[in-house]
Amino acid sequence: MTTPLEGIKVLDLSRLAPGPFCTMILGDLGADILKVEGPREGRLAVVVSAEERAIVHNAVERNKRSIVLNLKAEPARKIFYQLAERADVIVEGFRPGVVKRLGVDYDTIKEINPRLIYCSLSGYGQDGPYHNMVGHDINYISIGGALGIIGIPGGAPAIPSNLLADFAAGGMNATIAILAALMAREKTGKGQYADIGMADGVVSLLSFALSGYFGSGVVPQRGNELLTGGVPFYSVYETKDGKYLSIGCLEPWFYENLCRALGREDLIPHQGASGEKREEIFSEFREIFRTRTRDEWFDYLSQWDICVGKVYEFDELATDPQLVHRKMILELDHPKFGKVRQPGISIKLSQTPGSIRSFGPMLGQHTEEVLLELGYSKESIEELKKEGAIG
Repeated sequence: MTTPLEGIKVLDLSRLAPGPFCTMILGDLGADILKVEGPREGRLAVVVSAEERAIVHNAVERNKRSIVLNLKAEPARKIFYQLAERADVIVEGFRPGVVKRLGVDYDTIKEINPRLIYCSLSGYGQDGPYHNMVGHDINYISIGGALGIIGIPGGAPAIPSNLLADFAAGGMNATIAILAALMAREKTGKGQYADIGMADGVVSLLSFALSGYFGSGVVPQRGNELLTGGVPFYSVYETKDGKYLSIGCLEPWFYENLCRALGREDLIPHQGASGEKREEIFSEFREIFRTRTRDEWFDYLSQWDICVGKVYEFDELATDPQLVHRKMILELDHPKFGKVRQPGISIKLSQTPGSIRSFGPMLGQHTEEVLLELGYSKESIEELKKEGAIG
């Protein structure tokens, strides 16, 4: 059984979360991912050992090989051009202008391989007044409008890890762009450039919320909206054991089921309540949910056709029966470290499923292997090492 992207060759110049997450998805779906990394000197053996353990457990580096090229050196750039000539996709996540200075930008590469898809991933895109600004996820979700609506009423914004900009707006959008460009190439025979700005992607993720604002003119208030915890039937509640339960009963029939399950049929007519009545319902629900443990409530409410979920800590994910059944927490065998757990593959394809074929590579682990594939001799490889072009 083949994988959907079998035969697609990707050169991965990215470093931080968004690019590696993108190429992880492509690799899981069968693409041949070659990480092109810069040299790093002076690592102690104990540090290398710790690094190896970290890489083995790092899901975003799986299904990849690694070559070290010092792209500031002409011989290394020549090797990169040879790789690019055979590649289908290049992914890079440097600040705008860096790849041009290194001589591996799209304008240069398209002359070598006009069928290649070149994806640049940056905070604000390749143009505009912010394009050269440094930043991280927290900054992109600030500019993109997401951070301002997340949090409790009257409090500071709550930082949702680096999920929205890095992984969703960045890595996933880049993956979509690459797959779309590969489809377009089937029709045109030509590659193209994909410019992915994470702040752009955050705005796109807010399509539903922004549509409401543009239609009404009312600015959403943090923690007070329908989908941000502002109503009793779409919120989280602390339970008897100090854990939390999520309730998402938006539809009237689900809300009615919830009220009946809680023994508060009198609250059924008040789903749309505001002001004091809404606060009263919040207070009643909070008091009721503190009478049982989280798991007791879940087991009970899940029998009532109610939108309910346990709020898990990370150490609970691997035992959830649904996640186990869907193979979303995998236990893999490693020859040195034994059982290694990683997130599974979320894209389920019936005919061409993805697969995990290898753990993340050590820095430059496949340099010699890749150069031999390009036709270099062992002697020339040694010479390139001495020149500092490869590692």
